[in-house]
Amino acid sequence: MAEQTTERITVGAPPERCYEVAVDFELYPEWAKDIKDVKVVERDAEGRGRHVEYRAAAMGRSVTYTLEYDYAQAPAGFSWTLVKGDLMKRLDGTYRFDADGDGTRVTYELSVDLALPLPGLVKRRAESRIVGSALKELKKRVESGQPSTPS
Repeated sequence: MAEQTTERITVGAPPERCYEVAVDFELYPEWAKDIKDVKVVERDAEGRGRHVEYRAAAMGRSVTYTLEYDYAQAPAGFSWTLVKGDLMKRLDGTYRFDADGDGTRVTYELSVDLALPLPGLVKRRAESRIVGSALKELKKRVESGQPSTPS
Protein backbone atom coordinates (compact mmCIF):
# COMPACT_ATOMS: atom_id res chain seq x y z
CA MET A 1 0.00 0.00 0.00
CA ALA A 2 1.28 3.47 -0.89
CA GLU A 3 1.82 6.02 1.82
CA GLN A 4 2.11 9.74 1.25
CA THR A 5 5.06 11.84 2.38
CA THR A 6 4.72 15.64 2.47
CA GLU A 7 7.45 18.19 3.13
CA ARG A 8 7.78 21.94 2.68
CA ILE A 9 10.62 24.39 2.20
CA THR A 10 10.83 28.16 1.71
CA VAL A 11 12.73 29.30 -1.38
CA GLY A 12 14.07 32.82 -1.85
CA ALA A 13 12.48 33.39 -5.26
CA PRO A 14 9.01 34.01 -6.68
CA PRO A 15 6.65 31.09 -7.35
CA GLU A 16 7.00 31.53 -11.13
CA ARG A 17 10.76 30.92 -10.92
CA CYS A 18 10.25 27.80 -8.78
CA TYR A 19 7.71 26.45 -11.26
CA GLU A 20 9.98 27.24 -14.22
CA VAL A 21 12.89 25.29 -12.73
CA ALA A 22 10.70 22.39 -11.57
CA VAL A 23 9.20 21.78 -15.03
CA ASP A 24 12.52 22.01 -16.87
CA PHE A 25 12.90 18.23 -16.63
CA GLU A 26 15.74 17.92 -19.13
CA LEU A 27 18.02 19.93 -16.84
CA TYR A 28 17.36 17.74 -13.76
CA PRO A 29 20.60 15.76 -14.23
CA GLU A 30 22.54 19.04 -13.75
CA TRP A 31 21.19 19.63 -10.25
CA ALA A 32 19.19 16.64 -8.95
CA LYS A 33 21.95 14.29 -7.82
CA ASP A 34 20.01 11.01 -8.12
CA ILE A 35 18.67 11.76 -11.62
CA LYS A 36 21.12 10.44 -14.20
CA ASP A 37 19.17 10.90 -17.45
CA VAL A 38 15.88 12.45 -18.57
CA LYS A 39 14.05 12.13 -21.87
CA VAL A 40 10.85 13.99 -22.68
CA VAL A 41 8.92 11.36 -24.63
CA GLU A 42 5.80 13.45 -25.36
CA ARG A 43 4.93 17.14 -24.97
CA ASP A 44 1.55 18.80 -24.45
CA ALA A 45 0.11 21.54 -26.69
CA GLU A 46 2.11 24.17 -24.75
CA GLY A 47 5.40 22.29 -25.19
CA ARG A 48 5.61 21.06 -21.59
CA GLY A 49 6.68 17.50 -20.82
CA ARG A 50 3.62 15.26 -20.74
CA HIS A 51 5.39 11.87 -20.61
CA VAL A 52 8.91 12.01 -19.23
CA GLU A 53 11.29 9.05 -18.85
CA TYR A 54 13.88 9.06 -16.06
CA ARG A 55 16.92 6.99 -15.20
CA ALA A 56 17.82 7.45 -11.55
CA ALA A 57 19.99 6.00 -8.80
CA ALA A 58 17.82 4.26 -6.20
CA MET A 59 18.64 1.76 -3.49
CA GLY A 60 22.07 1.03 -4.91
CA ARG A 61 20.95 0.43 -8.46
CA SER A 62 19.82 2.23 -11.59
CA VAL A 63 16.06 2.39 -12.12
CA THR A 64 13.97 3.69 -14.98
CA TYR A 65 10.45 5.04 -14.84
CA THR A 66 8.08 7.18 -16.89
CA LEU A 67 5.83 9.84 -15.39
CA GLU A 68 2.77 11.54 -16.86
CA TYR A 69 2.39 15.20 -15.87
CA ASP A 70 -0.78 17.19 -15.24
CA TYR A 71 -0.58 20.98 -15.39
CA ALA A 72 -4.20 21.80 -14.42
CA GLN A 73 -2.92 23.85 -11.45
CA ALA A 74 -0.02 25.53 -13.33
CA PRO A 75 1.80 27.71 -12.51
CA ALA A 76 0.71 27.33 -8.88
CA GLY A 77 1.73 23.69 -9.08
CA PHE A 78 1.64 20.48 -11.08
CA SER A 79 1.27 16.77 -10.44
CA TRP A 80 2.37 13.46 -11.90
CA THR A 81 1.50 9.79 -11.95
CA LEU A 82 3.60 6.76 -12.76
CA VAL A 83 3.05 5.33 -16.23
CA LYS A 84 5.64 2.56 -15.90
CA GLY A 85 8.64 1.73 -13.76
CA ASP A 86 10.96 -1.18 -13.12
CA LEU A 87 11.07 -0.89 -9.32
CA MET A 88 7.83 0.79 -8.33
CA LYS A 89 4.11 0.23 -8.74
CA ARG A 90 3.28 3.81 -7.81
CA LEU A 91 5.24 7.06 -7.88
CA ASP A 92 2.67 9.83 -7.81
CA GLY A 93 3.26 13.34 -6.57
CA THR A 94 2.54 17.04 -6.54
CA TYR A 95 4.53 20.25 -6.32
CA ARG A 96 2.75 23.38 -5.05
CA PHE A 97 4.24 26.89 -5.14
CA ASP A 98 2.67 29.45 -2.78
CA ALA A 99 3.89 33.03 -2.40
CA ASP A 100 5.39 33.56 1.07
CA GLY A 101 6.58 37.14 1.58
CA ASP A 102 9.47 37.70 -0.83
CA GLY A 103 9.82 33.97 -1.46
CA THR A 104 7.85 30.82 -2.12
CA ARG A 105 6.63 28.05 0.11
CA VAL A 106 7.21 24.89 -1.94
CA THR A 107 5.22 21.81 -0.92
CA TYR A 108 6.15 18.38 -2.27
CA GLU A 109 3.82 15.41 -1.80
CA LEU A 110 4.90 11.94 -2.90
CA SER A 111 3.17 8.55 -2.82
CA VAL A 112 5.37 5.54 -3.46
CA ASP A 113 4.54 1.85 -3.71
CA LEU A 114 7.48 -0.38 -4.52
CA ALA A 115 7.34 -3.61 -6.48
CA LEU A 116 9.43 -5.30 -3.80
CA PRO A 117 8.45 -5.48 -0.15
CA LEU A 118 10.39 -3.32 2.31
CA PRO A 119 9.90 -2.89 6.05
CA GLY A 120 7.75 0.17 6.78
CA LEU A 121 10.53 2.05 8.55
CA VAL A 122 12.97 1.56 5.67
CA LYS A 123 10.35 2.64 3.14
CA ARG A 124 9.39 5.78 5.11
CA ARG A 125 13.05 6.77 5.46
CA ALA A 126 13.59 6.32 1.72
CA GLU A 127 10.51 8.41 0.90
CA SER A 128 11.57 11.14 3.31
CA ARG A 129 15.08 11.16 1.80
CA ILE A 130 13.69 11.46 -1.75
CA VAL A 131 11.37 14.34 -0.85
CA GLY A 132 13.86 16.16 1.39
CA SER A 133 16.67 15.91 -1.15
CA ALA A 134 14.42 17.04 -3.99
CA LEU A 135 13.32 20.13 -2.07
CA LYS A 136 16.84 21.09 -0.99
CA GLU A 137 18.22 20.58 -4.49
CA LEU A 138 15.34 22.54 -6.06
CA LYS A 139 15.90 25.40 -3.58
CA LYS A 140 19.62 25.48 -4.36
CA ARG A 141 19.01 25.50 -8.12
CA VAL A 142 16.29 28.17 -7.98
CA GLU A 143 18.31 30.44 -5.69
CA SER A 144 21.47 30.02 -7.81
CA GLY A 145 19.85 32.12 -10.51
CA GLN A 146 21.04 29.72 -13.20
CA PRO A 147 18.80 29.95 -16.23
CA SER A 148 16.38 27.23 -17.12
CA THR A 149 15.10 26.70 -20.60
CA PRO A 150 11.37 27.30 -21.01
CA SER A 151 9.55 23.98 -21.42
